[in-house]
Amino acid sequence: MPPPAPLVILQDSALPEAHFQRLWRRVRALGRERLRQTYQTTFWFDLGEPTNLVEEAILALRPRVPVRRGLAGVEWWLSRMYTTDVQVDFHQDRDEKLALKGGPLVHPRFTSLLFMNRVRGGALAVTRALPCEDNPSLAPDTDEFDLVMPRPNRFTCFRGDLTHGVLDARNQIPDGKLPGTSRLRVTLVMNWWHQRPTDLPTFAESRAYRSLALPAGRPAGAR
Repeated sequence: MPPPAPLVILQDSALPEAHFQRLWRRVRALGRERLRQTYQTTFWFDLGEPTNLVEEAILALRPRVPVRRGLAGVEWWLSRMYTTDVQVDFHQDRDEKLALKGGPLVHPRFTSLLFMNRVRGGALAVTRALPCEDNPSLAPDTDEFDLVMPRPNRFTCFRGDLTHGVLDARNQIPDGKLPGTSRLRVTLVMNWWHQRPTDLPTFAESRAYRSLALPAGRPAGAR
């Protein structure tokens, strides 16, 4: 019996090197800005004219997404965590505010990540199995995961209704804080939607991460 098809698409050197390095420099320059609220600092981009370096990267990465027709835009945020203290459980991405209001469960068409750096452990684990409340980090009851190791400028994409989470510095299911220190694991997360999620602001409507903004009047793609 042939092995199951991989759940993830993986592509290294996803952006031109100069483009990636420019983005990475500006992301590093954010320092600890909104580090504690990293998962609550999300933005909507309608795939029109970019207003910041991330949106330029999204447009460059768009051809790497399996289905592009009918997409309304991209929800994006910066995922920043220490692999000795993973702060996110296994989950399925969804229209978060709609779900919290009691609405239906709506998933993005695709979830994708651009890894910004190399760290100890911190693999992305993706599975078809659902999260389980009885397990540490809500880990699914399965050992069938597709694993993606963080590497600079590595892009991965998978179906938006799949369960996924981050392994700790030992590449194990997180179960509490580990001793020692680790580098900050940084990824750009992009959810590709057929419709805009509920109450999601654009970058221009937000006051966060202003150092990522493009200079006024600068043509897209210019250095």
